[in-house]
Amino acid sequence: MSKYDVTVIGSGPGGYVAAIRCAQLGMKTAIIEKYNTLGGTCLNVGCIPSKALLDSSEHYHNAETTFKEHGINLSNLKVDIKQMINRKADVVKQNVDGIAFLMKKNKIDVHTGVGSFKDKNTVVVTKSDGKTEELSTDKVIIATGSKPIELPFAKFDKKRIISSTEALELKEVPKHMILIGGGVIGLELGSVYKRIGADVTVLEFADSLIPTMDGSMGKEMKKSMKKLGMDVKLKHKVTKVENKGKEVEVTFETDKGKEETIKGDYCLVAVGRKPYTDGLNLEAAGLKTDDKGKISVDDNLKTEVDNIYAIGDVVRGAMLAHKAEEEGVFVAETMAGQKPHIHYKLIPNVVYTWPEVAGVGYTEEELKDEGKKYKTGSFPYKALGRARASMDLEGLVKVIADKNTDEILGIHIIGARAADMIAAGVTAMEYRASAEDVSRMSHAHPTYMEAVKEACLAATDNRPIHM
Repeated sequence: MSKYDVTVIGSGPGGYVAAIRCAQLGMKTAIIEKYNTLGGTCLNVGCIPSKALLDSSEHYHNAETTFKEHGINLSNLKVDIKQMINRKADVVKQNVDGIAFLMKKNKIDVHTGVGSFKDKNTVVVTKSDGKTEELSTDKVIIATGSKPIELPFAKFDKKRIISSTEALELKEVPKHMILIGGGVIGLELGSVYKRIGADVTVLEFADSLIPTMDGSMGKEMKKSMKKLGMDVKLKHKVTKVENKGKEVEVTFETDKGKEETIKGDYCLVAVGRKPYTDGLNLEAAGLKTDDKGKISVDDNLKTEVDNIYAIGDVVRGAMLAHKAEEEGVFVAETMAGQKPHIHYKLIPNVVYTWPEVAGVGYTEEELKDEGKKYKTGSFPYKALGRARASMDLEGLVKVIADKNTDEILGIHIIGARAADMIAAGVTAMEYRASAEDVSRMSHAHPTYMEAVKEACLAATDNRPIHM
């Protein structure tokens, strides 16, 4: 029986980062992954492949819509969906191969198979051929991630009724994709196929797109998606989904309470994800999940069993790859006797549509609910010289600050490169900067980041320079 200081179950962003940090801190480390490639959902069927397709579709969309104005004339423009998918696969391979290299570099033992508990200090690895191997371990980190939520009336058949996984492997451009869910995953993948020629209908139960983000971002996102050509229907409740062979039929209640039916060739169900703990045999280790399928942990991410930790999508909090990474490092350093910290309110949230959406800190709705006094400042992209030069005029930056102290409480951006810009917001808020602090820092011209400075000026005392 192999003996380890720590065994990590799951090789997604949380798991592999935890394993690397444990190894860096001198622990003999093993990682267990049931699939033949490392990286989990994020690298194989999530963050990385979706961004590859988003970039490919954005290139095509720009070639079709804005290149001529830039003085670039193209003829016979067409989508090669096979090549687009092949390029995506190559991007994935490069990333997962990189994780395999990092495991070797850090002398981490990789065990391929399903990991399950025999007891709190013994993990069994069941390989694809049925053979088993037992690992003795002082500590365990559970990092098994999540999987798409399946609606009871819209079971995935992986042909016409699909999840995000199948949406990354389509062999054709859909004629009409019906999208259930107006959150991050749905809008990103809906954008991919809308840009390359599909009709896309979004059916969202809530009264806003990206409902977990600041309300103003949802409103701007709706404008952007409608401008792209999506048919966005809010406050619509889907009640039935049927595969009719070459098409799928979706029945829903409108915001007026009327029942209607639409048809398409694909229905993408993107209503969220749920923790994945199947096959772990948690009971053997003295663990169980709560009513949401999550594993309960304390402030140090330790479970009810003193040598077992859990991170990422299987525990409380947002299901974000970078949140899992932070937790992986946190647990490793805690095990080593260090005193790390995670400020959960300062973990950014991003939607990789175009324009991108990113936010960190409090939303305006949260502050209203808590009764906190605040002030806001915003600045539109269309007033930026850089945005005019790139023709990325959609969007705005919104800064929320404490009404009395001027400390920044939240930054929310919709616009070009928002995903990268939000890091500046995280930095400012980690150091508890005021809106005036940021407004007095020099920002290069011409850049998109000037909008952050101007929004801070607007929040400080309503004195933006360029508006």
